[in-house]
Amino acid sequence: MDLGIRGRVAAVTGGAHGIGRAIARALAAEGARVFIADVSRDNLRAAVEGTDILSAEVDLLDRRACADWVAQVERDAGGAIGILVNNVGGTTHFTPKPLEDVPDEEWDRITRLNLEPMFFTCRAAVPGMKRAGFGRIVNISSGAGLKASIHPVQAYGIAKHGVVGFTRILAAELGRFGITANSVAPGLVLTSANRERQWKNYGEAGQAALLNRIALRRLATAEDVARAVLFFASDLAGMVTGEVIQVGGTI
Repeated sequence: MDLGIRGRVAAVTGGAHGIGRAIARALAAEGARVFIADVSRDNLRAAVEGTDILSAEVDLLDRRACADWVAQVERDAGGAIGILVNNVGGTTHFTPKPLEDVPDEEWDRITRLNLEPMFFTCRAAVPGMKRAGFGRIVNISSGAGLKASIHPVQAYGIAKHGVVGFTRILAAELGRFGITANSVAPGLVLTSANRERQWKNYGEAGQAALLNRIALRRLATAEDVARAVLFFASDLAGMVTGEVIQVGGTI
């Protein structure tokens, strides 16, 4: 089936590892011209190996760097970005603690990491999408952004609720320009040291209890998330905007 992705210019933030890498490779496999940005040079090198994906080492917490990267992608592609996937996020090195013990550094770092790259990259890419009369924006949120979560880092849940809210704001504002905005909300995916540590800390009984709450009785993979992104990026979702797909096997 032709998903309508072939030849589209796709830009993926945080595309050098984990979910971002799986998304970039899935888009490339469907024939998109894929550009990724990430802060890790080594991960970028591994992500593009054996592919036609183009990479850039970018600190996406730098709003000027976000705009410059989008402009560079447009120059290299010879036109507007058609598919923008905002994947940067996470909790970095912070661990659960009572609300009253959360330091300013934790709040600032996590909210910035999960919200600012998305906002500033969208702000830079949307003018080109408007001129083209087409755009697919897919923001990676989390199950933690839909309800009170098993993930106990408060700033993370708050920020991911913000990702979902911003997605719906984009959908309402940009629809008349032929631009859709949707979100994919993964469950626990073991793609980083933090997530591996979180899973290990549950212990055998906690892991079994978590899996019993998942209808499919397994954790999602990065490739599962990538397939949901492909749907939102495709012609199949041409009349879908402001929506969230959970990819965690829960009901």
